[in-house]
Amino acid sequence: MKHALGVFFYYMYQISQIFIYPIKSLGGISLNESYIEERGLQFDRRWMLCNDQNVFITQREINELALFKLSFNKNGFNISYYNSSFNIPQSIKGNKQKVKIWEDECLAVEYDAGSIWFSNILDFKVKLFYMPNDSERKVDLKYASNNEITSFSDGYQILIIGQESLNDLNNKLEQKIDINRFRPNIVFEGGKAFDEDNFMAFYINNILFKGVKKCGRCNIITINQETGVINNEPLSKLAKYRTLNNRVLFGLNISALNFNEKIKVNDFIELKE
Repeated sequence: MKHALGVFFYYMYQISQIFIYPIKSLGGISLNESYIEERGLQFDRRWMLCNDQNVFITQREINELALFKLSFNKNGFNISYYNSSFNIPQSIKGNKQKVKIWEDECLAVEYDAGSIWFSNILDFKVKLFYMPNDSERKVDLKYASNNEITSFSDGYQILIIGQESLNDLNNKLEQKIDINRFRPNIVFEGGKAFDEDNFMAFYINNILFKGVKKCGRCNIITINQETGVINNEPLSKLAKYRTLNNRVLFGLNISALNFNEKIKVNDFIELKE
């Protein structure tokens, strides 16, 4: 859209999908709208599985975590795995322990009943932790604007991907894949493939977001999120044309500079020049 005076230019994009992942590395929930909070999307990655040393566990180590599906219920979330199911609340209180995620340590509360259920399903000891509101995990200071905090995400608050980027990739693959391979929070339509690479600052519903860094991808994108089966695609294909400094890039990590507002499917994204 061109400003009436012909001075400022905005390219319009529109949100097509919104996802949260209440438990890190488990199935996501598709939403029509979501609050943006200080850590990112409400409820996103506030829970995490750890081993008995309180070190985080993901699909990188256990690909079958993809098969745990989540949905909302009136008190929190329902987790289903084949014929088994379990409920967890939206939040809990209790004694805090240190947990480790990548190089970070932060405080979290173990949910004993959840630890037992997951341990029985996976057949080895795991712990289910919740990040309470008074636990702060800073984003990498190299990319921070105002001491932003995040949840149990890999490092940044929110991941955005353009549908055209996925379409471009699928045109190069023998078997098309779904956007859930990349575990985005926001998917948008419009523009060209990989336009999101250049989203430096933009608004959605009066919330100002900034582009932080392109997202380096790991083997999780090779795991079929419906079956748990591992393939070498799309990582090998992306490596041929989306590699920089030995990292395969797909999607953009972003941060919200103001929050406590909603974003919704069909909201427009307005780039700030």
